[in-house]
Amino acid sequence: MRVTKRGGRRTAARTAIAALLAGVLATASACGGGDDDGGGSGPVKLTVDVFGEFGYEQLYKQYEQSHPNVKISQRKVSTLDDYKPRLQQWIATNSGAGDVVALEEGILPTYMQQRGKFVNLFDHGGRALQQNFLPWKWQMGLSPDGKQLVGLGSDIGPLAMCYRKDLFKKAGLATERDEVGKLWPTWDAFLSTGQKFQDKVPGTKWLDGPTAILRATVLQNAGAGPGYSFFDKNDNLVFDTNPAVKQAFDTSLKFAQAKMTADMAIFTPPWQTALKRDTFATIPCPSWMLGGIEEFSAGFGKGKWDVASVPGGGGYWGGSWLAVPKQSKNQKEAAELAKFLTSAQGQVGAYKDKNTFPSSPQAAQDPAVAGATSAYFSNAPTGKLFGQMAAQVKPVHLGPKNEDVRQAVENILIAVGQGKVKPEEAWSQAVDAAKKAAR
Repeated sequence: MRVTKRGGRRTAARTAIAALLAGVLATASACGGGDDDGGGSGPVKLTVDVFGEFGYEQLYKQYEQSHPNVKISQRKVSTLDDYKPRLQQWIATNSGAGDVVALEEGILPTYMQQRGKFVNLFDHGGRALQQNFLPWKWQMGLSPDGKQLVGLGSDIGPLAMCYRKDLFKKAGLATERDEVGKLWPTWDAFLSTGQKFQDKVPGTKWLDGPTAILRATVLQNAGAGPGYSFFDKNDNLVFDTNPAVKQAFDTSLKFAQAKMTADMAIFTPPWQTALKRDTFATIPCPSWMLGGIEEFSAGFGKGKWDVASVPGGGGYWGGSWLAVPKQSKNQKEAAELAKFLTSAQGQVGAYKDKNTFPSSPQAAQDPAVAGATSAYFSNAPTGKLFGQMAAQVKPVHLGPKNEDVRQAVENILIAVGQGKVKPEEAWSQAVDAAKKAAR
C-alpha cells in the first residue's frame, strides 16, 4: 500500500476497513449460497434433495469439473414415504428445501397445485427442451394451462420381475429368464407358481410384500382401462367404483391371504436386511429398483438375481421430475443443474450408474442404454428388456392425494398378511381408509 504523508494514516485505515468489509461481505455471500445469479466470489453451493436411487453421484462430479464455481451436495433418504413429509414441510414453510428437488409421479400432482412455489423453468430456457422427452413425460411436468414448466422429467419406471435364480433352482423351477417369463403370463399363473415354490422352499416367501403387487397391477389395469386409478381425471375419489382398482386390490389380497409375502415395503430397513438373506424370491421391479437391490444386497446377491418379464404384459411404476423451489437463493444455477441432470447425457449417465431408465428418447436409443447388460443381475440385457417395457407404457392420471390413499390401502393389505385384518373385511376397510386419506 502506498501512503502519502498528509492524512496517510487515516487514508490507510479507511482503506483497510473497506477491504475488511469487502472480504466479510464476500464470505457471507459465499456461505449464504449467493443471490439468484450466483453473486459473490465464493463457490455457489447447490443442494439436491432425492429419495431412493437416482444415479446422480458421478454426474455431480462431472458438473463440478465443468463448473468450477459450483459445489453440489445431495441429501438422500431411502424411501418416498420418508421423503414426502420433509418436502411437504419445506415447501409449506418456504424454508429448508434444496435448490433442486425430486418430485415423484405420485406427489407431482400435489405440487402442481402449489406451482407458485416453484420456478417456471420456461424462464430458464426450458421451452427449447421439449423434444428431449417422451411427449407424456413432458406434458405431466407442465401446469394445466401450459404456461409453467414445473419439472423436467428424469426417469420412468418400466416394469419387470426380479427373481432369485438360485432359489428357483432349489425349488426345481426354470431359471433362465426367457423360460421364467413363460411361467407367469398372468398374475394368477404367478400365484400358482409361487405356491409351488413355497411348497418346495417353505423357509422363503414368494414375494417381498403385497404392496408391490398393488402398485404394479393398479397401474397396469388403469393404463389398459380408464387411464386413471384412485382418482378420476377431475380428481374425484373413485377408489370404490373403479374396476381397475378393485381388480388390482383383489389380486394383491390373494397373495396376502395365502401368506405368500414377507409383508415388507420396499427400501425400509427390514427390506434392506432381507436382501442379504433368503427371505423372499421375487420382487416386481421397475428399472430404478435394480440400483437399490444391488446396493442393499451387496456381495450377497451378485449373480443370484436375474430379471424376467412381468405378469400381465407391460407396465410401469414410478418415475420423477426435477424442480427448483422459489426459496432457492441460486435459482439460475439450480435450473442449469436440473437441465444437465435431465439431459440425454445426464440420463444416460444415471442409467449406467443405477439403472434408472431414461424419459429421453435420445438417451434410450443410446448404445450405452439400449445395449446395456447387468453383471450383478446375471448379465441380464436390462437395456433391451426395459426398453421393450417402456414402449408399452400407458400413463395414468394420479390425483393430488394419490400417495396418501395408496399408503393407507397398502397398510390394510399388510395387516391382512399379519393376521390383523380378516380377508373378507379387507375391501370395506380399504374403502374407508381411502376415503379418510382423500379428505
